[in-house]
Amino acid sequence: MGKVISVTNQKGGVGKTTTSVNLAASLVATKRKVLLIDLDPQGNATMGSGVNKHELENSIYDVLVDQMPVTEAALATEPGYDLVGSNADLTAAEVQLLDEENKEQRLNQALQGVRAQYDYVLIDCPPSLNMLTVNALVASDSVIIPMQCEYYALEGLSALLNTIERIQTQLNPKLEIDGLLRTMYDPRIALANQVSSQLTDHFGDKVYRTIIPRNVRLAEAPSHGLPVLEYDRRSRGAVSYLALAGELIRRAEQKLNKPGTETATA
Repeated sequence: MGKVISVTNQKGGVGKTTTSVNLAASLVATKRKVLLIDLDPQGNATMGSGVNKHELENSIYDVLVDQMPVTEAALATEPGYDLVGSNADLTAAEVQLLDEENKEQRLNQALQGVRAQYDYVLIDCPPSLNMLTVNALVASDSVIIPMQCEYYALEGLSALLNTIERIQTQLNPKLEIDGLLRTMYDPRIALANQVSSQLTDHFGDKVYRTIIPRNVRLAEAPSHGLPVLEYDRRSRGAVSYLALAGELIRRAEQKLNKPGTETATA
């Protein structure tokens, strides 16, 4: 049974989409079968995967609103993972779902039939705590939280952690934080080092050891519709996301091998 992971942070510009696309490609490089779901109406993960969001025949909108099977909406991408894409149509989905029964469960229900086909399902969430994000969290086993080490980072993190706690209590008791990922990191900036230390002091091993640096090649890759691994596999950005994939897999294997753990996660 594949592990479903939401990549989320209510703050925009912290590297959610960059992480979703590049982690998906890096997991594929380790011979894992991966499904990436673009749950952001901006469709950046779709474009960053080399798929034109304006030409999608089927999208995550059809899955959530019309209950189309995921297998019908999924596309094979050049980087090697499957993608359920997104575009501006998704903006209407939240309104249309408001009057539906079990509206928080739509994505969870849709994924039940395909989880066994993948090692990992990654969900790129929108930068807000709306019904789309709630659907992602209800469907997920765990959450990756990308964040920049800057002044307002911890304030936004607190609100997100409260939301995750509410989802755990009311809708998805199995949901857990897989890890906090430091992104766009520049060790020359004193504040970045200070916030990084605060994170590790407070969250301990929930903070990934892997750090994603500021990297020109990583920033350029989306404009070419490619993960950085395809654009420049020797860049620091590519190496860092490969390291993150390895760390994610090791964590899952360690959890699997703990006494009393029966559920496969990788």
